[in-house]
Amino acid sequence: MSTPKKDDPRTIRSREMFKNAVVSLLCEDPVISHLTVRKIADKAGLNRTTFYLHYQDIEDLLTQITEGILEEISTKITDLMHPDDLPEKQQLTQLLDYLYMHRHYLHILINMDQLEERLFLLLKQLIEKRRANIADKLPEDYTAVEIKTASLVGIIMWWIRKGLHFSSDYIAEQIHLMYRVKWF
Repeated sequence: MSTPKKDDPRTIRSREMFKNAVVSLLCEDPVISHLTVRKIADKAGLNRTTFYLHYQDIEDLLTQITEGILEEISTKITDLMHPDDLPEKQQLTQLLDYLYMHRHYLHILINMDQLEERLFLLLKQLIEKRRANIADKLPEDYTAVEIKTASLVGIIMWWIRKGLHFSSDYIAEQIHLMYRVKWF
């Protein structure tokens, strides 16, 4: 049997259905060891054979979902390194919108300790890159990269954990205000 192509619409749809099923199941019961292929396939409305066409096992599914989300977060943060494309606040809002859309799975990643450190490294790279682009304009007494990064990660992690009643636009505006327009 041949493996389905990654960009085949059926493959994309099936993978999305499995991802949604996993998120839904983990929202009901956050214990990963309680997941079974049968539960995931039933929740997705697909069969186990389809599951095994796409994934080796549950760990492979979770890894692919996690890597996909972290890759997209990385892309959104990389986009922020190019300040000429869109206004900074709009780019930050787009990143926060993405995080909001995936908030349920991000809660799971937080519990698995896979989000905070990756987010820290990505945001640190962003701040370093943006500072390098304006090195001649930086004041002599600016906040250390690690401190600035930790504060941004702290805000985002708090928002994901407890502050989602605030919109991504509101959080982006607050970050902008806190850092007086230049948040890098």
